[in-house]
Amino acid sequence: MAITMTDDPTAVTDRPQVHVLVDRCAGCQECVIRCPAGALDMDPVRWVAIADGERCVGCRQCVRTCPFSAIVVTGPALAGTRVTTEVVHPEPLLSDVREVRLGLRGWDEALAEAQRCLTCPDPTCVRGCPAHNDIPGFIAAIAERDLDKAHAILRRTSVLPDICSRVCNQSAQCEGACTWSLAGDTPVAIGQLERFVTQERPVPPPRRGRDADLSVAIVGAGPGGIGAAWELVEAGAAVTVYERDPVPAGLLGWGIPDFTLPQTVVSRPWGQLEEAGVTLRCGTEIDAAALEQLLAENDAVVVATGASVPVRLPIPGADLDGVTDATTFLKTAQAAFESDDGVPAWLAAMGLRPADEAGKAAHVLVLGAGNTAMDVARTARRLGLSATCVDWLDERFSLARPDELAEAREEGVVVRFARTVSRIEGEGGRVRSARLTLTRQEQADRPPKVLDGQPPETVDVDLVVMAMGYRPDPELAAHLPGTPVRRQAHGVPDRQWAASGVLANPASAFAFHNPVGKLALGREVGLQAAAFPVRDRLWVVGDALVGPSTVVEAMSQGRRAAAALLAARPGRPGKRELERSRRALVCYASEGGHTANAARTVADELADKGLRVRVLPIDRVGPRELAAADVLVVGSWVKGFVVAKVGPPPEVRAWLDRLPRLGGLPVALFCTFAVNPRSTLAEMATSFEQRGARVVASSALRHGGNKVAAVAFARRALAGAREAEGATAGAVGVS
Repeated sequence: MAITMTDDPTAVTDRPQVHVLVDRCAGCQECVIRCPAGALDMDPVRWVAIADGERCVGCRQCVRTCPFSAIVVTGPALAGTRVTTEVVHPEPLLSDVREVRLGLRGWDEALAEAQRCLTCPDPTCVRGCPAHNDIPGFIAAIAERDLDKAHAILRRTSVLPDICSRVCNQSAQCEGACTWSLAGDTPVAIGQLERFVTQERPVPPPRRGRDADLSVAIVGAGPGGIGAAWELVEAGAAVTVYERDPVPAGLLGWGIPDFTLPQTVVSRPWGQLEEAGVTLRCGTEIDAAALEQLLAENDAVVVATGASVPVRLPIPGADLDGVTDATTFLKTAQAAFESDDGVPAWLAAMGLRPADEAGKAAHVLVLGAGNTAMDVARTARRLGLSATCVDWLDERFSLARPDELAEAREEGVVVRFARTVSRIEGEGGRVRSARLTLTRQEQADRPPKVLDGQPPETVDVDLVVMAMGYRPDPELAAHLPGTPVRRQAHGVPDRQWAASGVLANPASAFAFHNPVGKLALGREVGLQAAAFPVRDRLWVVGDALVGPSTVVEAMSQGRRAAAALLAARPGRPGKRELERSRRALVCYASEGGHTANAARTVADELADKGLRVRVLPIDRVGPRELAAADVLVVGSWVKGFVVAKVGPPPEVRAWLDRLPRLGGLPVALFCTFAVNPRSTLAEMATSFEQRGARVVASSALRHGGNKVAAVAFARRALAGAREAEGATAGAVGVS
């Protein structure tokens, strides 16, 4: 077994070389555990890592996970050659909406790509996937030629593999987090392998479960509604979905063109859900008053409305005829493609001329250069129009998928960054031109500056489409307290996330250098929040919860909310008498045993009152444990001295910093003390209130005190929780 030390970590070789800095190695074995190639072991005498250079593949997982920077890997990464897939641009484009991105061409290509997966022991790709698909698992099933097994593995976490494999931005998610990508090389084609599974064998339908005696209304038939409905109907719940559009699918149906996502793929999940017993009521608008009626008639409601209100730029001329939004443009264009003479009729209705004999076509100016703007511009080209996209961002910080941007340019779309529309001008009430002003942007996290000193550029236009994204309906949002939730992680990252190495490096150039770890941690905030009701018996997912989000995020949040709902087993008023706080979680941090003893006393009292009680140390309590509680009791000891700062200990502060959004969860707090606890309880209460919890009771219990005080606190906690839940149940329009 070769041991390579610090002899020359800069040497250039045709194979990777591992250099262990023995003076730094602490023998923690993080590298040994996570090495996918089995190239690392421990020296039994010195208890430092040793490397087998013949086994090393250069993935650098050991470098990313070593907490002491004790390993250097030089030489190439042996990632192998990625299988390339074809993108076909029809010629001519006019009215041709066939899918342009083709999948893997048969088993030979699928098996070749599957062999590139290292089956990492702690797979960073899984953390990068918003649904947390078991990516090594389903790829291994492909390698075994077992598609049934691959589908079964994907089904644990996703009900839209055929859709997500086509529309996910894999470069910012699973593929960007692939260990090859984090090593600076070419990631495994995870999206193509997922698509291959669904191409070779259709996605299995949901299986109707036994009657769960649970009635649930879902508002919105997009990916969030699909995810929730699928989980609920398989559990046996009676599910009714309300959709304001005449057909289900939401943005999947009208917002993503057929050349990216064919309608045959879009229609698959709803056909299967209706067959399984889900009731679908399209053409039904649910406003705030109707939402309250649904809560009265059902055991629970899941709001899965998308971000459907287009963002419009407030500039002079925005009200001229010929200025429209992406929603209107895409919906009417889709109808035109579905009709035999639809394109000429659409052009006439929009006041546009077809291309003349010289080939000059009407000019569409698209405001924005994100994915929606690319969809609009590429659709415009298929309507026979010329198209230009303008965006005030620098191209380095573009919000569009780079591959989609390249495809748009290949199809003749002109994309101009670092400029914005300052004015739209018209003639006879109809748009005729637009003025473009230059901008400058130096950093991705800072907005561009408009260069007012530069003379504007005037361009002739026949149609202006505002495609700068969407936002949720503000009227409905006012009745969903605590939304939108910011997808921004708080505090120190969880040890498991940090140790995995996904936060160490950005994605490779192939995956467009996305900060995949940071993005993944932010998505976790939304996924965790989806498990908590924002009001009694009311869950919110997708765009309505976190603002504009991706298909896979919304689907995953819908599944998470459904799972929490099924665990909570809520009941509508008058259906049956229920103990509202029937699941209690008592957690504690204890140094000398006083807090643990008090926690057990509190738990015993709650159990005597008929609650199902779980008692855990605070370091074992995460979002899933919190979501499975109807009332939370938290106990802490007090750190400090009379003459020094007094408050919760560091482990409690760190735990509080990582709390997810708690959606009105009743919380009772206690601390045990030998010195005056001062602001300990107030500090803890503030942390919970900032996360949307309701602090219903608090008490300081002296070390060595009798059980009477702890029992009295438990009773106050239960009474406060019942009162808080009653107030939440009666709340209407809380903001």
